[in-house]
Amino acid sequence: MKKRLSTLQVLAISALVVAVTAILPFFVSGYILGLLTVAFYFGVFAMAWDLLFGFAGEVNFGPTFLIGVGAYTAGILDNLYQPPIIVCLAAGTLAAIVGGLVLALPALRLRGPYFGLITLVAVLILSNFVVVAAELTGGEIGLTVPDVITVNADTNYWLALGFMAVSGGILYFLSRSPIGLILQASGQDPVQTNALGFNVSKHKLAAFIVSAFFSGLAGALMVFYFGVASVGTFVDLTVAVQIIVAAVIGGRRTIIGGVLGAVFLIGANEALRPVGDLSTFVVSAIALVVVLLFPSGFLGLLSRLRGAE
Repeated sequence: MKKRLSTLQVLAISALVVAVTAILPFFVSGYILGLLTVAFYFGVFAMAWDLLFGFAGEVNFGPTFLIGVGAYTAGILDNLYQPPIIVCLAAGTLAAIVGGLVLALPALRLRGPYFGLITLVAVLILSNFVVVAAELTGGEIGLTVPDVITVNADTNYWLALGFMAVSGGILYFLSRSPIGLILQASGQDPVQTNALGFNVSKHKLAAFIVSAFFSGLAGALMVFYFGVASVGTFVDLTVAVQIIVAAVIGGRRTIIGGVLGAVFLIGANEALRPVGDLSTFVVSAIALVVVLLFPSGFLGLLSRLRGAE
């Protein structure tokens, strides 16, 4: 009963936060809305990564592979043929799922750091492909996308907020379902979980597909928000590190903590932009302190403060 009440409290607080943030366009500038729009998409990236690592226990060093496949598929399709945007979004999502299957099927047979190395190599291969196939992908300059969903900052903000809220709700419920419990058990002791009659590989593959779905769709949506696809925005290892850090400092194995981490990272990087390259060092140092002092992240810290009352 206690667990159920805790879950209900989390959902109630999350709903309240979403309701409050939904009215921000009436009070803040378009500049702030733009930052939050990007942060919400990064929050989806972090939540999708947390499902695979926090629960399934698979070290994924390359979340940007799935994001990049979804983003570039949608962008290239729109650049070449200009079909309805929803077709591009569907194609980008499907491509990410297929890419995830191609990556996961052989990788999940491996244990230890090998799975993480495969995901890392996949990102490097995708980065090189984008550069080599410049006529198709735009190369290092970037691929211009002729269409956008809307140029209205408020609408873009509400779209990102709604997508983040729905994604977070689905991922959160999935993580608290029997499937999530099996994933968590398999991440801690796959041998014993298999011995109990659960198919660990099947459940981890399902987690990878779900992660690919949300990562690919979020990447495709971001393409039509930015109007351009580039390696530095979607595929670069620096972006992958930011996603991982956001999930960890927000609260690993919490799903929704990834949103807190993403908002913190995007906001901190923007606030420290005047100091130039030093901003990366400062933000990284802050993230390191949070991880060392509060291993359970921001959500764990909030829970601890609430328990101390």
